[in-house]
Amino acid sequence: MDHRQQIDQLRALLEASHRAVVFTGAGISTDSGIPDFRGPQGLWKRMKPIDFGDFIASDEVRQQSWRQWFEHGGALREARPNSGHLAVARLVREGPVSAVITQNVDNLHQDSGVPVEQVIELHGNATYARCLGCGRSFQMPEIEREYRETGRVGDCRDCGGIVKSATISFGQAMPEEPMRRAGEETLACDLFIVLGSSLTVYPAAGFPLMAAENGADLVIVNEQPTDMDPVARLVISAGIGETMAAALPPEQATLH
Repeated sequence: MDHRQQIDQLRALLEASHRAVVFTGAGISTDSGIPDFRGPQGLWKRMKPIDFGDFIASDEVRQQSWRQWFEHGGALREARPNSGHLAVARLVREGPVSAVITQNVDNLHQDSGVPVEQVIELHGNATYARCLGCGRSFQMPEIEREYRETGRVGDCRDCGGIVKSATISFGQAMPEEPMRRAGEETLACDLFIVLGSSLTVYPAAGFPLMAAENGADLVIVNEQPTDMDPVARLVISAGIGETMAAALPPEQATLH
């Protein structure tokens, strides 16, 4: 089956769906200038992963973590939505997609127009920080100003607690509410579309299999093979933006 036929099949699945879920990984954001974390130019090649326990235990480690972020996280901070994000946003706006489950922390789904309440972030969000004590939120530009002016990020001004980016670190428990919501959406859908995920990071990667085992059609759009390709209804090894934009139904003209 060639790419054109694959797109036609994806469009037909979207048209037949009553409730679909989109699940995204790093691959959807590479066209926005964010290198795949595991790729040759990925952030993990430049930013040493820091364990959550070490972050909590040591101010020195915390400052190292912030230093890495402000030295190497520029691409993530400056990224803008691409055609893949915009196609997903349209599927949420016009149907049939009820929710976007994402492993990404870049906020690009929200920036593309997906309502915040329909984005389920499994690994958190890097556009703000949070006090681990009282839960107060801090926007990243505010944190960066403090870092640039003082050379460090201090404790929470309200309670003295530790301030950390609102992302899930190695060794940190997965967020209960997003995991619960993701499970509910997965079991309620009849079509589950994976965009740009290697499907190697668990427990997040378990949702596509859960959907397939529950009877949903599983579609995987990823340039590299995944371990779940054999159970998918459709596998498309092509660019996400071009594929999703082509699979959208024609825009309907507005009458005046």
